[in-house]
Amino acid sequence: MLTRSHASPGGAPDAGPRQAGKRRFALVRAVRPRQWLKNSLVAAAPLAAGTLFTPRVAGHTAVAFLAFCLISGAVYLVNDLLDAENDRLHPVKRLRPIAAGEVSAGTAVVAASVLVACSISLSLLASWHLTVVLLLYVASSLAYSLGVKREPVFDLALVTGGFLLRAIAGGAATGVALSEWFLLVASFGSLFMVAGKRYADVLHRAATPEAGWQVVEYSATYLRFVWSLAATATIIGYALWAFQVGALRHESVWAQLSLAPFVMAVLRYAVDIDRGAAGAPEDVVLGDRWLFVLGLAWLVLFMAAADVG
Repeated sequence: MLTRSHASPGGAPDAGPRQAGKRRFALVRAVRPRQWLKNSLVAAAPLAAGTLFTPRVAGHTAVAFLAFCLISGAVYLVNDLLDAENDRLHPVKRLRPIAAGEVSAGTAVVAASVLVACSISLSLLASWHLTVVLLLYVASSLAYSLGVKREPVFDLALVTGGFLLRAIAGGAATGVALSEWFLLVASFGSLFMVAGKRYADVLHRAATPEAGWQVVEYSATYLRFVWSLAATATIIGYALWAFQVGALRHESVWAQLSLAPFVMAVLRYAVDIDRGAAGAPEDVVLGDRWLFVLGLAWLVLFMAAADVG
């Protein structure tokens, strides 16, 4: 039996299904699944408490991770939509699907709305406290996208807050109490990475003065001061936690031992920042094999210190 092939008026095969597939793939890229790695921060609090692998906590942590993946995808869509004009002038960001015209404004708005609704609904399976954290994340992200990202210091605070809210979400979803040391290290560690990325942006902008894309008006000297200060506070906070755990558990030295790869990882990350290669944190970690090895070594010792099981 003969079948009728779909063809365009000019005789070429119909490209409709192919184009539809490309649009769907562009939408997937627009929610930046590669950056979902940072959502693993939701596991930090239960991991530090040594309860991550108990069934209930593991389940609620997974819910928090998925909820943040959905809602962060929505935030990326809105941010890219509002910043599309500036992104088109950037050597890398111009390739983002919305800036490149692969995803329409209407599609982005509808997709973002669906993702937010799904994320909020999912969060209620764990705890209403997680829902509150997600709403705070959306509010701070919208404030950032609508203008705060052009205000020095405040933009650093909001982006740092986005990382910190991920870490807090793990505690909110599982009922794990967050210690002052955890909040201190998470806050300054996030600021360290955010200031490092801004430093890289400033260096790249200085290297291409003919480009029209905009960055917040920071000097490289100021940002170097910020990420140096943040790195110092992060290391001191972690060291105080490690020695406190050692004092409480007289037979355990794992916390103190974890300090070595932790400090080396911070210093290694600082090397990437100093040469202007500290873009998205997940790209830095996955792109620097020695930093990745240090991270794994720290994780093993940290889990031993937290007595995870």
